[in-house]
Amino acid sequence: MPAFRIAPAVATAFPGTLIALVTATGLRGREPWPHTAAAVEELEQEFADGAWHPADETDPRIETWHTAYRSFGTNPRRIRPSVDALGRRLAKKGGLPRISPAVDSYNAVSVRHGLPAGAFDLDHVTGDVDIRHADGTESFTPLGEPDIIEHPKPGEVIYADTTGVLTRHWNHRDAHRTRVTEDSTHVAFVLETLHADRDGALLKVAADELQDLLAPHADQTTVSYLGPAQLQAGG
Repeated sequence: MPAFRIAPAVATAFPGTLIALVTATGLRGREPWPHTAAAVEELEQEFADGAWHPADETDPRIETWHTAYRSFGTNPRRIRPSVDALGRRLAKKGGLPRISPAVDSYNAVSVRHGLPAGAFDLDHVTGDVDIRHADGTESFTPLGEPDIIEHPKPGEVIYADTTGVLTRHWNHRDAHRTRVTEDSTHVAFVLETLHADRDGALLKVAADELQDLLAPHADQTTVSYLGPAQLQAGG
């Protein structure tokens, strides 16, 4: 498994960062995932009943990410953090997209707890993964747009391996190359907060919930954490 690292400059700029890294090996994405299906349906029913609603940009969990985006030159109302965009979609349409069992699992956990989440097919990652500021020369091909090549703005926070960018604007959009499908068997999932002293316990609950959804359909799952006190996990 590749190492995941937070660059010291990112840890200094965002000292409250805490990232849960949930890895699954031997993932079986083509069998039924009844617990994931139930988790998504329960979320949608609670929203329909008015018993729960997704966090929006007035929520401190989302507001923190908007502030971070602005700090590296991204307009968060035009290019939204993933959890913000997903919550808005649920609020508008009344449901979450069904992509694949693994993706549906982290989407449900993300929206439930108001924490950004993403995932990478590790069989398509080259070298280690660094969470760092872009220098602007890197290449990014957006999820679902395999013929498009973008370049991040210098200073933008990205996930990157030795080939290119895996996620732009920290957690706005994942790359096409490392997308998770029903055939992905070795996957790293991330859940993130920039306010560990307030939301660190929530992040750990969310990571445990995600692991519980993945475990019945994987040979092995593990959870580790990244932050200023622990700049590297895996490897």
